[in-house]
Amino acid sequence: MTEQELQAIIFAELKKVAPESDPTGVDPTENIREALDIDSYSFQRLLVGFSDQTGIDIPEEDYAKVSTVAGITAYLAARLL
Repeated sequence: MTEQELQAIIFAELKKVAPESDPTGVDPTENIREALDIDSYSFQRLLVGFSDQTGIDIPEEDYAKVSTVAGITAYLAARLL
């Protein structure tokens, strides 16, 4: 899976949990929960969506690694190799 395909999945899942937002406009290094006003329940739904789309589970101890678009992309890409 390419980085572009991963980002398409990320943006689609972000749009599901924050439908009024434009996730493509978020700075890749900005905290997505703050930028898109995502609460903890919606963040969990987001992680489940990533898992459903990629088959990669994200354990709680790795949540800090997936707090930005860049972090999510790198995290998923590293595990899809």
